[in-house]
Amino acid sequence: MLYSFPDGYAVSEDGRLVEYLDLNDESRSGDIILAKVDRMMPGMACAFADIGRKKDGFLPLKENSKSFTDGPVNSGERIAVQIRREENGEKGAFLSRDLTIPGKTVILMPKNRYSGVSSRIQDEETRERLRETGKRIADKRFGLVMRAAAENAAEDEIAAETAELAAQWAQVPERLKAAKKAGEILYAQDPVSGMIRDYAFPEEKIIRLPEMPAEMKKQLAFSAERKVRLPGGGNIVIDRCEAMAVIDVNSAAANLPGDKETTVTATNLEACAEAAVQVRLRDIAGIIMIDFIDMESETDRSLIVERIKDVFRHDRRKTVIHGWTNLGILEMTRKRI
Repeated sequence: MLYSFPDGYAVSEDGRLVEYLDLNDESRSGDIILAKVDRMMPGMACAFADIGRKKDGFLPLKENSKSFTDGPVNSGERIAVQIRREENGEKGAFLSRDLTIPGKTVILMPKNRYSGVSSRIQDEETRERLRETGKRIADKRFGLVMRAAAENAAEDEIAAETAELAAQWAQVPERLKAAKKAGEILYAQDPVSGMIRDYAFPEEKIIRLPEMPAEMKKQLAFSAERKVRLPGGGNIVIDRCEAMAVIDVNSAAANLPGDKETTVTATNLEACAEAAVQVRLRDIAGIIMIDFIDMESETDRSLIVERIKDVFRHDRRKTVIHGWTNLGILEMTRKRI
């Protein structure tokens, strides 16, 4: 369910708050802004760009795409960049010249000629059909990624939305010419529209309330705690740093029926569900390491991996479960936005 309040939006699944969008958050991730290239760092294959903040933004000299169409960047140049990741600790915002404008069924890539399909669509025949549809619509004018919602959409519907996104992009170069200050917004992504679009919530089904219910407030407050209790008496401890986030699972006062191995596995399964909720609610991204309670059975270890995949299946961010490290820690990554 999607709830709307005067100061935010919340997503609830099975009675648990799993995502909260604070409308007072000043994050500009996804926006296209004016940047002035400042320091060129060829040895690091990057440049630092003035984006109107105390910290310069980090800009790779080469984009991670073979079909990116723009040439090299030069010192002192005024360019349009997109904030891919906001400032984090000592690091400035991560910038990209490979711009994207998202829609419900497609993502428009004006500086690219890539034709792709969302990884959420697994069927190869469907993927090939959508890829060819995207190529026809783009007609080598821009790149196009077909989103999961495109699977059941008519081609004329996809084409119409693509035309709308292209019209939005057409305004950016003109705004770039007129822009005067570094950091000036050339295109602003609407996080609310993005949430509604990603979760495919019809506007008429959004539950609008004058304030957040007390139980939701309680659950949101837990997202600020380092330690979170599990139903069976165990707990998880969440620590974040610049490089990664670590989730430690503890049996603590776990008192579940069965022998030790059964209790350990049951606690780890509870930890899977709670970890998924907290990762989404806290918006943890990048490398995530989960230190489960040691299990002797390979079958139980496989069960945990499958459970982790299952509990993240509704996450609108792309998550990849990489499996167990040599030290017995589960490694996964979650896409930063």
